[in-house]
Amino acid sequence: MSATLLARDLAAGHGDRQLFTGLDLVVAPGDVVGLVGANGAGKSTLLKILAGLGEAEAGQVSLSPEQATVGYLPQEHERRAGETVLEFLSRRCGITAAQAEMDATAEALANGGDGDAYSVALERWLALGAADFDERAEQVTTEIGLATGLVGGLDTLMSALSGGQAARAALASLLLSRYDVILLDEPTNDLDLNGLARLERFVTELRSGVVVVSHDREFLTRTVTRVVELDLAQQQVSVYGGGYEAYLEEREVARRHAREAYEEYADTKSGLEERARTQRNWMDKGVRNARRKATDNDKFVPNFRAESAEKQAAKARQTQRMIERLDVVEEPRKEWQLKFEIAAAARSGSVVATLDQAVVQRGEFRLGPLTLQIDWADRIAITGPNGSGKTTLLSLLLGRVEPVAGRASLGSGVVVGEIDQARSAFTGDDTVARALGAQVPDWPDAEVRTLLAKFGLGARHVLRPAGTLSPGERTRAGLALLQARGVNLLVLDEPTNHLDLPAIEQLEQALESFNGTLLLVSHDRRMLEAVRVTRRFAVAAVDGVGTVRES
Repeated sequence: MSATLLARDLAAGHGDRQLFTGLDLVVAPGDVVGLVGANGAGKSTLLKILAGLGEAEAGQVSLSPEQATVGYLPQEHERRAGETVLEFLSRRCGITAAQAEMDATAEALANGGDGDAYSVALERWLALGAADFDERAEQVTTEIGLATGLVGGLDTLMSALSGGQAARAALASLLLSRYDVILLDEPTNDLDLNGLARLERFVTELRSGVVVVSHDREFLTRTVTRVVELDLAQQQVSVYGGGYEAYLEEREVARRHAREAYEEYADTKSGLEERARTQRNWMDKGVRNARRKATDNDKFVPNFRAESAEKQAAKARQTQRMIERLDVVEEPRKEWQLKFEIAAAARSGSVVATLDQAVVQRGEFRLGPLTLQIDWADRIAITGPNGSGKTTLLSLLLGRVEPVAGRASLGSGVVVGEIDQARSAFTGDDTVARALGAQVPDWPDAEVRTLLAKFGLGARHVLRPAGTLSPGERTRAGLALLQARGVNLLVLDEPTNHLDLPAIEQLEQALESFNGTLLLVSHDRRMLEAVRVTRRFAVAAVDGVGTVRES
């Protein structure tokens, strides 16, 4: 059904921090609203409030009509123990909850309960597409190449899926959903280029209203019709009509005008304050002179001096009133910006890594045989569909997996710095400070904390278990580690996942100045265009066999 989501005067905070106030938002059928802002600005918090999964500190959210459905698909796809792919899809699409509600109302009706409640539950069940869900699930998972890779079909456990397969399952849950309003939190993470194209087509063809949080600049450019920016630094919520590129232009103009307005106000106020000081000085001098020169026999001079001082006092009061009547313009606060460089170690040998007819076998999947050589200062972009073997190729090159045939070797003097997909350096129970400190044992604790603070991980982060960090925070911790340790082989596996836009741009700049060897796996189309590379590897898989072709 056609539905409109309306938010009025919303406010939310986190701990002692105010995230946003006075937020108004209307999401009508066909709207695609892009929600942007720095990590920690409250984007995911807002989505949960809109979905009814979180409480706002003020304001209200309403749906028209009230029985419309809202679907929230979070950025981290929870894999529950014992849950099959079909059960995962059913839960994400709201079918599981709708089935439970219908069963409960049917049982109540059989015991003399309310027939209207059952009718509402049935209507919801049908609206979510439950009647033919199993058939549609087979069709969609086959279409996106998921079903063919599952040994047990849709009865395969989610825990058995690879990262690429899990990303496809998340995409399938979106394509199968029939919510009246859809809220998406980082839906592009881990999707390959084919998946991104399918997602873009789905979003742009939807008749439902959509609110999407994404840091994929190309995806935003191709899909959104309006942008809502949560500006944590200014404590402002701004709405920009038009698409993403129009937002960037309008934001730049708005920021320039805000700075100009403040500078004009500050100059005017400063000039008036200087005039008031001068007038007070003249007044004080007149009074002092009048007192110094006054005599009992000469009344004219003191009277004249007093009148002159009174006139200066009146002028000073008038100037002060002008200052008070000025419309106050707050100074635009500068946003926190991540600025960093990747520390370089001494160069390695001329040959960084080699594969000689190397073969890796993982279950039913085989990568190779591969023969290739990576030389010092090569800058290689690695692309390919999910499940084609990109991460396996990295593991083979770095010596983490042994080939079942052929040879793989790492060159002399190679110092590896890596951000893997799981951000595994920051997933354990150790505190964030201890997890980073363990990688740089010579660093004092104070320096470790200072470095983390530079990457936006302050006092409220460093003593938390690393595993409790958000995905974006884990990525920034990984970037901090790259600055702390000198490396000469940099390996990045989907580094832009969960990073906010300013941090992505800073990463691109840091990569430009890095003079070592680079292996970059990414589906971020803007990053692949922005980062200078010297070679490109295309990884593909056909009938369970992975190949690598240089282009």
